[in-house]
Amino acid sequence: MTDATAPARCCMPSGGGAPAPSVPLPLPSPSARRDGADGTVLLPGGDFLMGTEDAEGFPGDGEGPVRAVRLKPFRIDTRAVSNERFAAFVADTGYRTEAERIGWSYVFASFLPAALRRAAPRPERTPWWCGVEGAAWNRPEGPGSGVQGRGDHPVVHVSWNDAAAYAAWAGKRLPTEAEWEYAARGGLEQARYPWGDELDPAGEYRCNIWRGTFPAKNTAADGYRGTAPVDAFEPNGFGLFNVSGNVWEWCADWWTTDHPADRPLVDPAGPAAGTDKVIRGGSHMCHRSYCNRYRVAARTANTPDSSSGHSGFRCAADD
Repeated sequence: MTDATAPARCCMPSGGGAPAPSVPLPLPSPSARRDGADGTVLLPGGDFLMGTEDAEGFPGDGEGPVRAVRLKPFRIDTRAVSNERFAAFVADTGYRTEAERIGWSYVFASFLPAALRRAAPRPERTPWWCGVEGAAWNRPEGPGSGVQGRGDHPVVHVSWNDAAAYAAWAGKRLPTEAEWEYAARGGLEQARYPWGDELDPAGEYRCNIWRGTFPAKNTAADGYRGTAPVDAFEPNGFGLFNVSGNVWEWCADWWTTDHPADRPLVDPAGPAAGTDKVIRGGSHMCHRSYCNRYRVAARTANTPDSSSGHSGFRCAADD
């Protein structure tokens, strides 16, 4: 975990323009959308259009081109893994996260006491992050902090390797990037967000992102200054909560910006090797002026050992 790669690479300005109209796709039956005993929903798969050429997007991130993808049926968690669920994994296995073993992780500066904030090193490119010794999933703001009262919030300070270890323990796996995007779209084709093309339709907040002026002031107008419960806000058409904002979510794939569009892709799983892993969905720290990657097609990446106070995950499984 190095300053150059952690936290997520979100440093390009946003653009403008209108997205393509949303076209509803057939949804799974109501019975298929109910949570299973393992917290997953069964999705039917099939064909969808992955990626975007939206004027608000970042072409350099490999968001495009729009390409046809076909997926077999699969299951995916309706909620990100919570502190409570991760604590059960730790209690059962004695697992220590990479942040615990390395001894530090990144915390947003405004969440820290003044003395700790002043003493902590900061990455030059993203000085709102502090490298805090002792910060970990159960001490999200470092020594003296805890997750009491946040059992239903998403676990953070977990690396890709930690997420994969949890998924194996739970008898699941991390979703492929294609599975994640298909599930996050909730049956809407080429919509900008999981609920449509407007960020706050009729003035209603649908996700937990930075409200105000980044990084100086977060008004928390959507109800949350940091993370929100994993089932906050309305779910999308497939029953998934918080696939925009709240926390970034690790995917199984190695990062690439090379996406062939000359043929239909069937159950794509990304490159066979790489240096960074894909993360999707944006976080409570994303803001239009800096990182509008809470759009459903937005993407970025980080090294598999990196962790921060705004990165979590959800699991998937074969049908």
